[in-house]
Amino acid sequence: MTKAATVNYHVHAPERQAYHIDAGGVAGELISPKHAATQVKLKDVRAGASVSFASDSVGFCNAPSKVRAFDDSRAWQAVYDQELTALLTRNIGAKEVIVFDHTVRVDDPNATRKPARNVHSDYSPEGAQQRLVDILGDQKAREWADGHYGFINVWRPIENPINSAPLGFVRPSSVPDEDWVLLDLIYPDRRGHIMGLVANLDHEWIYQSRMTPDEVVAFNIYDNRGKPSIAHSALDMIEDEAIITKRKSIESRTLVRY
Repeated sequence: MTKAATVNYHVHAPERQAYHIDAGGVAGELISPKHAATQVKLKDVRAGASVSFASDSVGFCNAPSKVRAFDDSRAWQAVYDQELTALLTRNIGAKEVIVFDHTVRVDDPNATRKPARNVHSDYSPEGAQQRLVDILGDQKAREWADGHYGFINVWRPIENPINSAPLGFVRPSSVPDEDWVLLDLIYPDRRGHIMGLVANLDHEWIYQSRMTPDEVVAFNIYDNRGKPSIAHSALDMIEDEAIITKRKSIESRTLVRY
């Protein structure tokens, strides 16, 4: 059975658009550009939708973790970083993995970091190239840029199976270049960029229903050899089962060398 969800697409505009994050120095305060709420149809991987990291820039897999509590102590981080490194080495052929960020999100109005309800990808090409320098420094970044590298995110439910706001993806082959728009990210102390996606009836949405804490999805954000970046967003499901648990997840950002 085909599922449906509402997503917030971006819009074309004559002026540059921006997100103001932690606006006014208040953690979690967000001022957003204009969105276009749009209903989309979804293909569920559990119902047989075919998807792979090699062909679609996104891959789902079973990957239980030894970590049971992703708390603020970060005592879990060394173990989890090792697990992610092994996962990306095994599943996508990474030769070197640097895990540089973890974000825990909770679908609660009072949470500091909530699910991202806008259709986007995390870096523009220029932003990814600058992030490479930020992480590695000028000399090592040049060495990596001479080879094949990419930024890959790994997303996992925590505590409970996903009962609300699952993560959905737009198959890259259904996205023409003109559907992307550059967006500024304005923080209290710095600026960055992401790519937003505008609505198109030809977009093919995919997701995996009821993901559990033993499952992950890895998806491509940037690749210097041209693998497409994949647009993604939290989904507000239509006519879904009753929400019995709040969505909690951890999204980890990695830099990989092939």
